[in-house]
Amino acid sequence: MEFDEWEPVYEAILEDFGYGRAGDERGRDLLASLLETSFEPTALPIGPDATVAIAGAGPSLTDDRSLERAREADVVLAASTAVDTLASRGIDADCMVTDLDKNPETVERLTHQGVPVAVHGHGDNREAIRDVVPACDHAYVLPTTQAAPTGPVRNFGGFTDGDRAAFLADHLGAADLVFVGWDFDDPAVDDVKSHKLEWAERLLYWLEGRRGGRFDVLDGRRDDIETASLPIDSR
Repeated sequence: MEFDEWEPVYEAILEDFGYGRAGDERGRDLLASLLETSFEPTALPIGPDATVAIAGAGPSLTDDRSLERAREADVVLAASTAVDTLASRGIDADCMVTDLDKNPETVERLTHQGVPVAVHGHGDNREAIRDVVPACDHAYVLPTTQAAPTGPVRNFGGFTDGDRAAFLADHLGAADLVFVGWDFDDPAVDDVKSHKLEWAERLLYWLEGRRGGRFDVLDGRRDDIETASLPIDSR
């Protein structure tokens, strides 16, 4: 995903939520300024033979089938607290993807254990960046942004932790993506989070089309996905 491909979708997200690009850029620049070094994403064991489990933090993550699929995958990329849920079931994530909104102690611990964490900087989490990033082992911090990439800060596409994990796996050439712990209709989330999940769904629809396949997590849902804001052809 190149930024010129991502930018029109990014602008649609900003408009929809009323976010400002300048805030995202400040978050990005702060993240870059705090890092002495950073993790190279190509060091992740993802390539054309890898099946990658994209673990969301929804309640279905603890279902037997979800856990089985995560164990069977070659690589696990886990969003936010999905890392802790999987670890409690004996499944270690190969990379955590987070904007630091929930479990900072996990972020710090993983980096010091040599597990990369894709830390996202945006307009609303600069305080968390200041609090958490200095305590991490920077060699295992992969800095990301949804604005234009600069310096060590990368943009692979994506908006929420979960779909950013999927775009990262795609960027690295993963053969197959399997989705566990994804609950688009989770009644426990608030209205803002619910709307973010709508965007996650749209972005996965866009990504599966770019990959020329279909994600089973979207089965039975595609006809209701709003696609006007996506740069896709009818399919």
